[in-house]
Amino acid sequence: MRLSAIAMIAGLGVIASSGLAAAGDWFPYKVDVWQPPFEKGAAKSQRDYTALDKASAPHEICVSFPHMKDAYWLAVDYGVTEEAKRLGVKLQVVEAGGYTELNKQISQIEDCVSSGAKAVVIGAISYDGLNNLIAELKAKKIVVVDMINGVSSKQVDAKALASWADVGETIGGYLAKKHPAGSAKVKVAWFPGPAGAGFAESANLGFKKALEGTAVEIVDTRYGDTGKEVQSKLVADALQAHPDLDYVAGSAVAAEAAVPIIRAAGVADRVKVLAYYYTPGVDQGIRRGQILAAPTDSTVVQGRIAIDQAVRILEGKDYVKHVAPSIFVIEKETLPGVTMSAVLAPNDFRPVFEVK
Repeated sequence: MRLSAIAMIAGLGVIASSGLAAAGDWFPYKVDVWQPPFEKGAAKSQRDYTALDKASAPHEICVSFPHMKDAYWLAVDYGVTEEAKRLGVKLQVVEAGGYTELNKQISQIEDCVSSGAKAVVIGAISYDGLNNLIAELKAKKIVVVDMINGVSSKQVDAKALASWADVGETIGGYLAKKHPAGSAKVKVAWFPGPAGAGFAESANLGFKKALEGTAVEIVDTRYGDTGKEVQSKLVADALQAHPDLDYVAGSAVAAEAAVPIIRAAGVADRVKVLAYYYTPGVDQGIRRGQILAAPTDSTVVQGRIAIDQAVRILEGKDYVKHVAPSIFVIEKETLPGVTMSAVLAPNDFRPVFEVK
C-alpha cells in the first residue's frame, strides 16, 4: 500500500470485533531473548516464541503509536489488532501524529487509562520523555509493555522490541561486506529518522559501528521526522550537497523518497539505496531493483508479541520479559523465502483503532 493511500485512510479507522478470531498460525516464531532483560549489552539467545491460545477474560488494553504516517506502523497496527482479536481482548489504539507530539502521546495514554485500560503498550516518541508517565502508571498498577521504539525506564514490565542498534549494524554490515577495508572508497548519506527518538539514535550507533574501518565513508547524517515530505527534502538536499554520493541509506521513508529523487536526477545507475527497516514501499523497491536491501524486525509479529505479553502479565502467567523477532536481511534474491504476513500488513488492510 502506498503512503498516500495510508494518509487518506488513517483518519477513518475501523472497529473490529474480538469475536472474529484470526487463525493462530503465526507461532512458533524464532526470536531473540535478552538476559538479563532491559540491559544494554545483555547476552541474547534464540528460541521459538509460542503465544497463548486465548485470554481468560476480555482485558482492556491501550496501544499508543507515535503516528500512523507510514506503512511500518500500519504493520504494527495489523499485528496488535489481529492478536487482540485472536486472544479475545479489547483494544484501543491511539496515535499522536508525529515525533514532535510527545505531550499529546502522554495525554492520550492518560486518557486511555482513565477510560479503563489495565495495560498500556507503548511505541514511544521519546527514549526518556515518557519515564515520569511510566512511573505514574506503575504506581497505579497498570501493566506497561515497551514496544518497537524503546524507552530508558526500567519500570516497564516487558519489552517487545528488537535492538535498533543491531538493526542499524545489520544494514551497515551488509554495506561493509560489499566495501571492506582496502577496496575503493565509497560515500553514503545516512538518514536515521527523528533526533531524540530511541530507535533512530540506536540505529545510528549500530550503523556507524558496522562501518568503522571499512571503505565506506558517511559524508552526511541528517535527522528528521519520518514523514515523506520531510525525508524527501533531506534526501534532495544531501544529493545536492554531495553530487558524488554512492549510497543513500536510512529509514524506510527516506529510502522510498530517495528512489524518485535519484531517478529524476539521472543518477539511478550510480547511487544505490538501502533501508534499515521494511515497508511495502521498500518491498516494492527491492522487487523492482530500485532498493538493494533492508533488514526486517518482523514488524507484525513484534506487535503480536507485545499483546501476548500484556495478556500474560495481566493473568499472572509466565512471560518473556525482553524479546524480539530475530533480525534478517531481505534482498531480491531472498524474497521468495520470506513469510510476508509476519513482516507487512495485507495490501487491503486499513488502520484499526478499536477491537471490541
